[in-house]
Amino acid sequence: MKILIVGAGRAGLEVAIQLSRIGHALTVVDTDTAVIRRAAEQFGLVVIAGDATTAEVLDDAAIGQMDIVVAMLRRDADNLAVSLLARAAGVERVMVRMRDNAYRSVYARAGIDRVLSETDLITGAITTAIEHDAIRHAMLIGDGAAIAFELTIPAGSAGAGQTVMELAARPDFPRSAVFAALYREGGGVEAPRGSSVVDAGTTVLLVTQREDVSRAIMALTGIPAER
Repeated sequence: MKILIVGAGRAGLEVAIQLSRIGHALTVVDTDTAVIRRAAEQFGLVVIAGDATTAEVLDDAAIGQMDIVVAMLRRDADNLAVSLLARAAGVERVMVRMRDNAYRSVYARAGIDRVLSETDLITGAITTAIEHDAIRHAMLIGDGAAIAFELTIPAGSAGAGQTVMELAARPDFPRSAVFAALYREGGGVEAPRGSSVVDAGTTVLLVTQREDVSRAIMALTGIPAER
């Protein structure tokens, strides 16, 4: 896909580099000529130096030919301007990095529904890690009522050695919990099926309602009951 990244700060440039590595055609726009030069010389990205809140600069970046535009500038007002110009140029997929939650309703009224909030991501990760020591990575889903999190199954735990179907059928496993992926030791990512065995050392990606996180963790990592 043809992707335009507006804003080559640390996050914006890293996103552009990663997308370029997996085969997408990247163009980066920023006012910092030193950063733009580095993006071109070190990473081979197509670059435009200029203020992306102006239609002329975006035209130079061939915005009308882009499949996706991602606005990652430092101010939400600038990201909003880029988003509206992208929409006017006919770009259907527009994403923004939101800095200030006060802009959430503004983006929504402008028809920009792909809003990525660093505050939401950090809040979800830190609060979940504080509340649940077994969790290493987490993010809030939707309005924060649900959480997606990774959990590694310890040896000798209640969840080790059971299938996804068996785990989901247990009375102590919350009904809201869904297995989204399995990561095997030394292997790749696996889409879980009912017959997939969750061995010790496997990392599971679960999505569950916030109030059910503790129950899901205990069901998978707790000591099995004696028979």
